[in-house]
Amino acid sequence: MSRYARQICLPGFGEAGQARLAAARVLVVGAGGLGAGVLPPLVAAGVGHLRLVDPDVVEESNLHRQTLFRMSDLGRPKVEAAATALAGLNPDCTISALVARLDPATAGVELEGADLVLDAADSFATSYALSDLCRATGTPLISASVLERQGYVGGFCGGAPSLRAVFPDLPGRMGDCATNGVMGPVVATLGALQAQMALAVLLGQQPSPLGQMLTLDLANWRLGGFRFDGAEEPEIATPEIVSPGQIRPEDLVVDLRAGDVAEVLPAAGQRVVFLCVSGLRAWRAARALAARGHPQVAIVGVGG
Repeated sequence: MSRYARQICLPGFGEAGQARLAAARVLVVGAGGLGAGVLPPLVAAGVGHLRLVDPDVVEESNLHRQTLFRMSDLGRPKVEAAATALAGLNPDCTISALVARLDPATAGVELEGADLVLDAADSFATSYALSDLCRATGTPLISASVLERQGYVGGFCGGAPSLRAVFPDLPGRMGDCATNGVMGPVVATLGALQAQMALAVLLGQQPSPLGQMLTLDLANWRLGGFRFDGAEEPEIATPEIVSPGQIRPEDLVVDLRAGDVAEVLPAAGQRVVFLCVSGLRAWRAARALAARGHPQVAIVGVGG
């Protein structure tokens, strides 16, 4: 146990805590910048089983923030390169990799047996899909998001409110790392906080990070946080996050990839499914239709 001596000596940790980490199964969605911050601390701490899910390959523009990777990894699937790097850090951990985008239709299979889910994808559609699933199964979810020099990390579900309870709608303006940029140390800081929350959940430490939000604003040098244990769940999860394979023949499908649609006229009770690349315009269109009295709406982010 000499590898873990400096953590098992902590009050309330001990060899029993180390055994809990060794038996833990964690699903990690995203192996990019947040993944680079969250994965090494979990492996180093002795978390026994990690399942990595990410569809992308390593690109040179990733390397300023995705510090798990090297120039020799360019072109490799991120989850495979990450698994190789992590295996060299701690042979006690079993790491499996899935080169794929998280599919809402099959995510339940990936979640089976997981004690904890980590949302490191930094994709709002993925975050909401994971939150919906974790709320339904009672699985704790640690989700983080980062852009430019700001971000947050929070503990959702598993008995705490879901992401929809805290963020029932998206902000009026959103960007991404490709268009707005992001600073590597900010991503690393949030990934480290995500790892600390994950370990606290797996160890059953109190106070629990579930129901806790931490915010980071390094543009203005501010740290913050708040509890959201009393946040109320929406009566209807609107819009539903679905995959292309979950579109039904009777659905009214509205493809926004060629531009916004002026008017949508569904039949009474008919589900309207909005498609776009990221899911953002689809979300806004679905929320607008729901606000006009038609809550049977869903969105699909079809990717690049």
